[in-house]
Amino acid sequence: MSSVFDASVLAPHVPPGMPENLIIRPLAKDDFSKGYLDLLGQLTSVGNIDQEAFEKRFEAMRVSVPNYHIVVIENTETRKVVASASLVVEMKFIHDAGSRGRVEDVVVDSAMRRQKLGAVLLKTLVSLGKSLGVYKMSLECVPELLPFYSQFGFKDDCNFMTQRF
Repeated sequence: MSSVFDASVLAPHVPPGMPENLIIRPLAKDDFSKGYLDLLGQLTSVGNIDQEAFEKRFEAMRVSVPNYHIVVIENTETRKVVASASLVVEMKFIHDAGSRGRVEDVVVDSAMRRQKLGAVLLKTLVSLGKSLGVYKMSLECVPELLPFYSQFGFKDDCNFMTQRF
């Protein structure tokens, strides 16, 4: 099974105590058939992406730098992806040619919320980011989620502006 990044990189960062029927792992090419895009659709607009387009984007992410560390939680009983988050590592010239981490696309299936899966994802990505040597990690969220993300060391410390096309 082809993963977006090497699973051995992730293993040391997964917190203990996952329920038996749930596994945390890198996004895999066959997650298209396990409802990954439907899950993302609970977060934002996905558009009309067929399996070929999914696999093309997956391969581009898998071989690219910066590195895409997309982590999913799969329910092994239903064979469905029930949660996901991404850590994008961006190389910089600043901070001694350091790297910055950005947490993106954190989502837990509506039927699986309130089971602390978001916390598992965040703990995993923060630990992974530290091990990859990022000098900082950031994320964007709506004001209502500031208390949740602050549990993992994130602080509301800047303005964020967007321009959409």
